[in-house]
Amino acid sequence: MKKLTVLMFGWEFPPFNSGGLGVACLGLTRAMAQEGAKVIFVLPEHVQVELDYMKVVLAKDFPVSPVKFKTIKTLLYPYVTEDGYFEKRMFERDCAYGQDLQGEVLRYAGMAKAIAEKEKFAVIHAHDWLTYLAGIEAKKSTGKPLFVHVHATEFDRTGGGNFNQFVYSIEKFGMEQADGVIAISEYTKNIIIQYYGIDPNKIRVVHNGVEQCPDCVEAIKNNPLEKIKDSGKLLVLSMGRLTLQKGVDYFLKMAKLVSKHVPNAVFIVAGSGDMERALMMQAAKLGISGKVIFTGWLQGSEIQEAYRRADLFVVPSVSEPFGLTVLESMAQGTPVIVSKQSGVSEIIAHALKVDFWDVEEMANKAIAILKYAALNKHLSEESQKEAKELGWDKAAKKCLKFFNEKVEL
Repeated sequence: MKKLTVLMFGWEFPPFNSGGLGVACLGLTRAMAQEGAKVIFVLPEHVQVELDYMKVVLAKDFPVSPVKFKTIKTLLYPYVTEDGYFEKRMFERDCAYGQDLQGEVLRYAGMAKAIAEKEKFAVIHAHDWLTYLAGIEAKKSTGKPLFVHVHATEFDRTGGGNFNQFVYSIEKFGMEQADGVIAISEYTKNIIIQYYGIDPNKIRVVHNGVEQCPDCVEAIKNNPLEKIKDSGKLLVLSMGRLTLQKGVDYFLKMAKLVSKHVPNAVFIVAGSGDMERALMMQAAKLGISGKVIFTGWLQGSEIQEAYRRADLFVVPSVSEPFGLTVLESMAQGTPVIVSKQSGVSEIIAHALKVDFWDVEEMANKAIAILKYAALNKHLSEESQKEAKELGWDKAAKKCLKFFNEKVEL
């Protein structure tokens, strides 16, 4: 397989990430570098990253490295909305920024074209809708094949409800213009075919992986969750953006049922998002606010500590293209209940699966895991073994094979 240089467009990267896309980019680029590929990663300028396996550079620098970063000055940020962009734009004096989100996405695409014309690469790889137009411009100016990586669609983000037509149009256009479409699950592939009308032969499913070093993060001293566990409590964890898509409202309904049978259970909601206040109000109305802890967004070692301390991890997503947190939790040996409406459920065997809307069944499974030590131990041990077989190397090899197929045409 030919060793390729990949021009990759993204918009978040750990530790400055708000979701799974940044984690996926980290795992994928590192694995591609290990396979001999070189990656030029384009990010918004306000994201500054330092990693031991690659050198992070500004656009003016040209180091010799398997992975290097190029930065573009833009107001785009993870999970940006029209209202969010407008609020951010109000405090900026630089008139070069787009007057609205659409204008900024187009401006980003124009600057991406300039970077593409200066760099040498074989293929273009664009992650999610914010970068699709940038990828298209790079393809137009260089003639190199374009691959768009679909981590989520507008149908996932809105739960199939009132979706943003502008975002949907870019997603559809990007997939149509691409030489290849990478879907992170069969679940996502089916959405792409059904709602975007993309030829199935153009799509390749590449499931995400998980980092194979769950113990490499140093434990946090005096961790608040450890103190709670030491008091005899059982921790039930939910982690992710607090949005309609993630189904945390179903987690709280489940919590009320579980607390009746497991009175020493404490429910941890880790994350932030536009539903945070509504979820706090819901917990109060359900009469369980004293049993629910909202931690806000966790980063780095805080995330690993939460997995380690939890007795159960629940992912009740309404529509989850993949669900990286499931693999991360399994890698730490934490038992998992996951929504059947998730891509990760396609590739794991040692987790309990349930429809997101079936709160009673979700509660029954949670109660069983919390009350029966044998079940808890079995899921913990087997899921950890399973996670060890799901590294990023497989995903990187599949992507690079797909790239090579188009380059050789």
